[in-house]
Amino acid sequence: MRQITLHRLQSIMRECAGEDEHAQPLADAANRTFEELGYDSLALLETQSRIHREFGVALPDEAVVTSSTPQALVDHVNGLVNAR
Repeated sequence: MRQITLHRLQSIMRECAGEDEHAQPLADAANRTFEELGYDSLALLETQSRIHREFGVALPDEAVVTSSTPQALVDHVNGLVNAR
């Protein structure tokens, strides 16, 4: 089973939000909130859609809100992947 990593999440978020390649790696900021990292709700919704297409798991809208940090989102997605 393919799982998401912080590195892959950052790649997806860069594509969705247009983030600069030189931005702080999510691995170094895994427990900072998306808001602190400068990601808005539109970027998170696009990320949610990309995760669904790439990993085959449907994230409910509230999962993006309750998974307020990159690490929490990675853990949530991987939990869904493992449950399949």
